[in-house]
Amino acid sequence: MTVKSVKTGNSTSLAVGNTSIAAPNAPTIGTATKTGSTTATVAYTASALGATATTFTATSNPGSVTASGSSPITVSGLTSSTAYTFTVKATNANGDSAASAASNSITTDTVIAIDYLVVAGGGATPNDGRAGGAGAGGLRSSVTATGGGGTLESAKIISLSTNYTVTVGAGGAADSSTDGNNGSDSIFSTITSTGGGGGGNGLSTSVKSGGCGGGRGWSGAPNASGGSGTANQGFAGGAHETGPNEGQGGGGGGGGAGAVGAAGSNTSGGRGGNGGAGVAVSITGTSVTYAGGGGASGRGTTSSGGSGGGGAGQRTDYGTGTAGTANTGGGAGGGSSNGGSGVVILRYLTSIGTITIGAGLTGSTATDGSYKVTTLTAGTGNVSWA
Repeated sequence: MTVKSVKTGNSTSLAVGNTSIAAPNAPTIGTATKTGSTTATVAYTASALGATATTFTATSNPGSVTASGSSPITVSGLTSSTAYTFTVKATNANGDSAASAASNSITTDTVIAIDYLVVAGGGATPNDGRAGGAGAGGLRSSVTATGGGGTLESAKIISLSTNYTVTVGAGGAADSSTDGNNGSDSIFSTITSTGGGGGGNGLSTSVKSGGCGGGRGWSGAPNASGGSGTANQGFAGGAHETGPNEGQGGGGGGGGAGAVGAAGSNTSGGRGGNGGAGVAVSITGTSVTYAGGGGASGRGTTSSGGSGGGGAGQRTDYGTGTAGTANTGGGAGGGSSNGGSGVVILRYLTSIGTITIGAGLTGSTATDGSYKVTTLTAGTGNVSWA
């Protein structure tokens, strides 16, 4: 507190300086800048005169959206396609200043909601007759259901006339590696689905994780678990279980987006586990099942792939399983087979306008009632709307 002594006759009094009981002076407004589709920053300069401020608050016009902080203040939650100006007030324990002058005007972007299904490529199985089934590609969706038993995701909010990256993940390629190769990730903007885990080799105790986990091969301790899946994308691969004699148990099935791969069995001379089921999604207007896990190898009887493009496992040693189905993200069946490629499907209102599919992508657009549906089946590139 600022005080000074004032002598009046035979007494002395104290006078309080006015800066200790005053609200601050108004700040000087700076530049407002659009920094996101519905976000802006507002710069200001605090007054060098008068009382000190402790808080600065920006307010939008229209809407009276507020935010506080140091210069520049970030103001979020603005409405799309709207012109805004901003003022800033300073505050201390004694109250608020007057508002600053209004800033320059900025206009927020026009934004739209895009529903999506993003399925990664399924895993492959190695050139080994005792392989576990491969995991399906991870599945993320804002329509009907998502993978791994997770909560349905929200639509992606995007701006018109802006490029967004899309990658359609390839299925894993079969080769003579110790374990099967994982599938490749699929991407739409910030949405990434993880490639499926490769099936385990019968001579290896390792497993591969992915969007959905690869099944364990015949080796290892009884009931040794398969590879893990990714949360909100897919389930784990199935376990190996030994049979009554060395090498007679079946491998574990690959995980699917909708269920865990089944464990191998020691019945019927060694049965491979079935692949985990996929997930049914209706983004195209028709219910289609995607991301089924691959069935595992087994000596006694064949195993089936999971619904949604999972390949069947082979029966005899060193045979060939069934490949995962293209554009479903299906995992490969046990025994030297390829994973199915992924897919990216985008749904949006017909009133929004026209999508541009950039170079490097393969895709097509259809109309389903009030929606347009763009299905992208291969490649990497950009998409935009206008």
